[in-house]
Amino acid sequence: MNYIANIKSIALAGLAASLMAGTALAADYTLSVNTALATTDPLYKGLEAFRDNVAEASDGALEVRLFPNSQLGPDEDVLEQARAGAPVAVVVDGGRLAVFVNEFGVLGAPYLANGYDGIRKVVTSDMFNEWATTLHDEAGLDVLSFNWWQGERHLLTKKPINGPDDLSGVRMRTPGAPVWTGTIEAMGATPTPMPWGEVYSAISSNVIDGAEAQLPAVVGAKLDEVITNITLTGHINLITGLITSAAWVDSLPEDLQTILHEEALKAGDIASYGTRDALASLEQQLKDNGVMVEEIDVTPFKERTAVVYDNLGYGDLRDKLQAIAAQ
Repeated sequence: MNYIANIKSIALAGLAASLMAGTALAADYTLSVNTALATTDPLYKGLEAFRDNVAEASDGALEVRLFPNSQLGPDEDVLEQARAGAPVAVVVDGGRLAVFVNEFGVLGAPYLANGYDGIRKVVTSDMFNEWATTLHDEAGLDVLSFNWWQGERHLLTKKPINGPDDLSGVRMRTPGAPVWTGTIEAMGATPTPMPWGEVYSAISSNVIDGAEAQLPAVVGAKLDEVITNITLTGHINLITGLITSAAWVDSLPEDLQTILHEEALKAGDIASYGTRDALASLEQQLKDNGVMVEEIDVTPFKERTAVVYDNLGYGDLRDKLQAIAAQ
């Protein structure tokens, strides 16, 4: 009897050790994802799908935790944490990655492609994969996928905008990357970089006169409370990526690396098509809340911003990428 009890005791101790090891393993394989977007944004549904599908595909070995509204800090800070090897990821545009690999900046250049399908061809192309490899090897950042489309960006102001001349003297919030500030300046406004989370208070207190963003972000940040006009310029087709630590990804078993990349691509499609399908209702919601949403002839803005490509050395690259998008 004592012998049997001993065996049971040993078995239970082994089970407990296995459970403890499993818990430690799961803790080791936890990825914290930061985004400036609110939980109401259609793109966030894609992040939730990524979280759930990674857990299922990895049999619980890999956990994804989501942090909306920039809970982990500004995008740039999270990128630096990732470069240092931390298991964090961030949804970020190409402009912020251009400081590491210049070609990424062209993804945020004006009027590069229309809608999601065209730009998706660009960010799944062999050319893009070469940029991603360089980013991994030289900057320590891994692209899980870059097919997270947030919509086309428009002008958000307190007055009607009919053309570039109406933007003279308008202090407009934009991300700080050169491709963004260069675009807004070429459109006629004064670019004013600041974190997205500060835009509401900055507009309401007249620190800035307006901003530019995609419709889901406008609704998520409740900017309809502080602006009166949205001008549908569609000047930037906002494609973003889920970026994490290359060192952390490389430390994972190969099967988990594969799961992360495959599920990120699938979830990016979920997020992007969800965004596309929500745009009409979001526009109507803004109109119902008293915001004037106006379509205009964007030809003058296209002409004004064409110089951005040449100023940043993207002239030849633009032609190649537009050809890929048109395939």
